[in-house]
Amino acid sequence: MNQNLNISLIQTDLVWENPQANFRNFEEKIYTRTDNPDLIILPEMFNSGFSMNFSEKSPSKSLEWMTNVSKQKQSAIYGSVAISEGEYCFNRGCFVMPNGEQTFYDKKHLFKYGKEHETYTPGSESVTVSYKNWKIKPLICYDLRFPVWSRNTVPYYDLLIYVASWPMARIEAWKTLLKARAIENQCYVVGVNRLGQDGNGLSYNGQSLVIDYAGEILCDSKEDDALFSTTLSLENLQTFRSKFPFLADADPFILK
Repeated sequence: MNQNLNISLIQTDLVWENPQANFRNFEEKIYTRTDNPDLIILPEMFNSGFSMNFSEKSPSKSLEWMTNVSKQKQSAIYGSVAISEGEYCFNRGCFVMPNGEQTFYDKKHLFKYGKEHETYTPGSESVTVSYKNWKIKPLICYDLRFPVWSRNTVPYYDLLIYVASWPMARIEAWKTLLKARAIENQCYVVGVNRLGQDGNGLSYNGQSLVIDYAGEILCDSKEDDALFSTTLSLENLQTFRSKFPFLADADPFILK
């Protein structure tokens, strides 16, 4: 049984509130590669940028695009989009599998400094996805600052993902917190950030990272506009946890 997970992350600029232009950019990066990764990861609000004025009604055109890409590449794909449902709007993480199965995570921690809470409704459900023998926890951007929400409890997840629009002004916090989440949860962590400048004048310099359970950086995208790939080993993770069973000593708690 193959216990490796081949992942690709895409770090790029986003065209403000223009899904079709963003789709074309991602397609160029995805379809020029001959390999089919197990999982493709996109930034937060990959279709529009971190806008408080743009959303799609369900069924979402962006979710339809993700479904088509997933099927054609036979790769799962994860990213977030703004989705309207009735009077509510969510910053929704969408994990789409090649067989059409979809799992959604609504961002819990809304970025009040950027007035995200004035537009979007916070989620309340913690989500774990089972895919190719891996347990994957998908989160979004500002969730990174709140370690209790990502705390690894039984049954333990293996991979923690943050898709983000994390400004350059606070990029050192991004890199430090990603490494902390990997070490404290004894898991792989993937953080996918964007590049460029958005419609609010904020600048982004990427620094997307893949970090292993011991805090070692496996992939550092720096400020490059590209698709990056690496392989994660479930066997190595399980061996490390068996040798250093730190998770078993964690304080018990219940989120309310």
